[in-house]
Amino acid sequence: MPVLLVRENSRGRGWPAYVGAVGLGAAALALASLWTSGAWATGIGAAVTTFSGLVAELLRPRRGAAGDGDTAPAGAAALLRTAAGRIPALRQVDRPESAGAHSADGHPADGHPADGGRTPGAPPAYIRRDVEPRLREALGRAGFVLLVGESTAGKSRLAYEAARALFPRHAFVRPLDRAALPQALRVAGTRRRAVLWLDDLEEFLGAGGLTTAMLAALSGPAPGRRVVLATMRTQEYRRFEAREESRLTGSDRDAWRTQRDVLRQAEVVRLARHWSAGERRRAAAHVQDPRIVAALRAGERFGVAEVLAAGPELLASWHNAWTPGAHPRGAAVVAAAVDCRRAGLRSPVGRDRLRELHRPYLVERGGGDLRPEPFDEAMTWACAAVHATGGLLIGNRTQGYNAFDYLLDAPGLAPVPEHLWQGLVGRVTPAEAYDMGLLAHQEGRPRRAAEALARARLGGVPGADFLLAITIGDAGRPRRAAADLAGITRRRQDRLGPGHPDTLAARHQLAFFTGEAGNPHAAAGRFAALAADAATVLGAGHPDTLAARHELAYFTGETGAPAEAARQLARLLADRLRVQGPDDPQVLATRRSLIWYRAGEPAGTEERLAELQADAERCLGPDDPHTLAVRSSRAAVAARAGRTAEAVTAWESLVADRTRVMGPDHPHTIYARLEWARALASSARTEEARSLLTRTLGDARTLLEPGHRHLRLARELLAGLPPAGRHPV
Repeated sequence: MPVLLVRENSRGRGWPAYVGAVGLGAAALALASLWTSGAWATGIGAAVTTFSGLVAELLRPRRGAAGDGDTAPAGAAALLRTAAGRIPALRQVDRPESAGAHSADGHPADGHPADGGRTPGAPPAYIRRDVEPRLREALGRAGFVLLVGESTAGKSRLAYEAARALFPRHAFVRPLDRAALPQALRVAGTRRRAVLWLDDLEEFLGAGGLTTAMLAALSGPAPGRRVVLATMRTQEYRRFEAREESRLTGSDRDAWRTQRDVLRQAEVVRLARHWSAGERRRAAAHVQDPRIVAALRAGERFGVAEVLAAGPELLASWHNAWTPGAHPRGAAVVAAAVDCRRAGLRSPVGRDRLRELHRPYLVERGGGDLRPEPFDEAMTWACAAVHATGGLLIGNRTQGYNAFDYLLDAPGLAPVPEHLWQGLVGRVTPAEAYDMGLLAHQEGRPRRAAEALARARLGGVPGADFLLAITIGDAGRPRRAAADLAGITRRRQDRLGPGHPDTLAARHQLAFFTGEAGNPHAAAGRFAALAADAATVLGAGHPDTLAARHELAYFTGETGAPAEAARQLARLLADRLRVQGPDDPQVLATRRSLIWYRAGEPAGTEERLAELQADAERCLGPDDPHTLAVRSSRAAVAARAGRTAEAVTAWESLVADRTRVMGPDHPHTIYARLEWARALASSARTEEARSLLTRTLGDARTLLEPGHRHLRLARELLAGLPPAGRHPV
C-alpha cells in the first residue's frame, strides 16, 4: 500500500520552499544548496551577482536537451533541479528547507526589504520523533506515504530526514506547483529509484491534479524503488473524512471522491504537534543550540517545532499589529492573504493584488483612525523575519505571496468576506476558479460556488459543468439545474453507458432537482429506478445506493404518503446502522427523516429530536448542516404544538446561525426567516412578521428562480396577515 505523510501547513508553490521562507536576496545566497528550473530562474533577476559561480549560474534560465526528462529545457515546468539543471539525488539535498521545511535560522541580508531577505544559517539539529520508526517502516513497504499533522508540527523535516536516510541515491523529484505535476510524474516514472515529493498534498489535488490512475502508472517494480511521499495539514485532511461525504450528498460528491480516492491509496502516518516527554528529552541534549533551548523553555503549550517556526509569535504579531500607529495596514495585507488561501486560492497573490484587496479590511477596522503606515512599509513588516524564522507573508515580488500557513488555522477567524471573494473570483485562472468553487460548495456557499464554477466551465475544466449544475440548483434554481443535468445525463449515457458510476451520479442529481423543482412524483419514480440500478451495479450497501433509497423515501413522503415514507426509512435506517454505524452523518439524517414522517405522540417526537440533536452535536458539532437541520425540525414541532414564543426564539436563533454558517443568501437561511415570520404572526406580532416577510420576499426574488416554493410560501404568509393596523381577533 502506498505511504503518504500528511502535514498541516500549506505554503505557496512556484518557488523552492526555502526561497519562500527566506526571501529573494537571501535565497540567492542560499542557492548553493538549492535548485530551481525553467521560468522561475528568470524571475529572480540579479538580486545577488557575487557569491559563487554556482549562484551566478542558478540565476540564469536553464537550457538543456528537451525531452530527456532530466535536464530542463527552456520554459520547462518548475521542478527542483541542481545548478546544472538536473534532478538531484536525495543525498545532494543537504538542507531541509529545499524539501519545504520551515526555516528556523538567519539574520538580515541585502535582499529587498519587502521580501524579508536574510542569510540562512545551519538548520536546527534534527530531533528524532517518536513516529519515525513507523514512518520508516511504511516507506520500506509502500509506494505512497502521507504524513498528516498540524501546521509547523515538523512534518516536512521528519519526512526529509527519513527519506534521506532510507533513499540517499533516489532521485528527488519535487514539482513546485500543480502545473509541474505531469512532468514530475514523467521524470519519476523513468527512474529506477525515485521519490516524488508532494509537500502540501492538497495543492496537487483538484482540477488537473493527482489521480489514482497516475499513482498506478508510477508503481515501481519493487517496494521502495519509486515512492510518493507527501505531507498534508490536518485541517485539509479532515475535508476528506467519511462524515464530509455525507454533507455532499446531492452536491459535489464526485469531485470530492476523486480526491478522496487518491488519499485512500496512501498509507497515512500521523504526527502530533505536541512533543512527547521522550522527544523533549532528546531535544534537551542539544543545549548548544539556543533555538532549541528557547523552544523547550516555552513549555508544553506549544510543540517544539511550532516554536522553532515562530508560529505562536507570528500569530500574536499579526493580532497586535492592528493597534493604532503600529502596523495596521500590514495586518490588513496579511488578513487579505489569509482569506485568499481560505477562499480556495492555492497560488501566490501578487503585490498589486494585495494592494487592492487589503483596503476593505483596513476600513472595517477603522481606516485612517488607525494611523496606517504606507503600503511599502506594510509589505516590509509583513515579510520581515520574526527572530530566526520567516515572516507573516512568504514569497517575493516576482512570484507573489502566500500567508504563513500557521495563520490559516488560527481560532476565531471570521468567514471569508464578500469583498474579498468578489475581488478575487473574476481574476483567477479557470483551474483556480474550480478549486475555489469546490471549496465554496463544500462550505455551503452555493452562490459563490456557482460564480466560480461558471468561470471554470468557460475555461474548459473537466467536470465543471456537472458541479456547476448542482450548485445552481442548491443556490435556489432547481428547474435550471434539472434542465442542465438532463443534458449531462444524456451525454454520459451515450458516452459511458447507463450503468457507469458517472451516469448513475448524474441520474441522482437529475432526480433530486426534479423533485426540488416541484415534481415529487417524478422524482420518486426516478429514484426508485436509480436505487435498483445502483444496487445491481454498485451493491446494496454502497453509499450511492443507500443515498438513492433515502431520497426515494423523502420524495415518497412529499407526494402525500408519509406512512410509506416512514416504512422505507425504517428499513433504510436498519441497513445504514449495519453498514455505516450509529455516528455516521447519513444515519443521523435518516433518523431525522424517520422522526418527521412517523406518526406518534408529539411528546415522543420531541424527545427523539432532542436525543438526535445531542447526538449530532456530539458527532458533528453545533454548526454542522445536519445539526442545524435537526434544530429546524425541533422549532417546527414547537410551532405545531402551539408554543409560539418558544418557536419564535428557536427560529430567530437558527436564522442567526444559518446566516453565519451558510450566508444570508442560502435557501435554507431564507426558509428559516420565513418560518420565523410565521411564528411571529402566530404570536400576534403582526407588524414584525410583515416587516420580516417583506424584506425576505424582496431578497428571495433576487436569489431564487420564479415559482420557487420559498417564494410561494412568502406570498402565502403575507396574504394571510391581517391588513396593516388591524389586530387579529
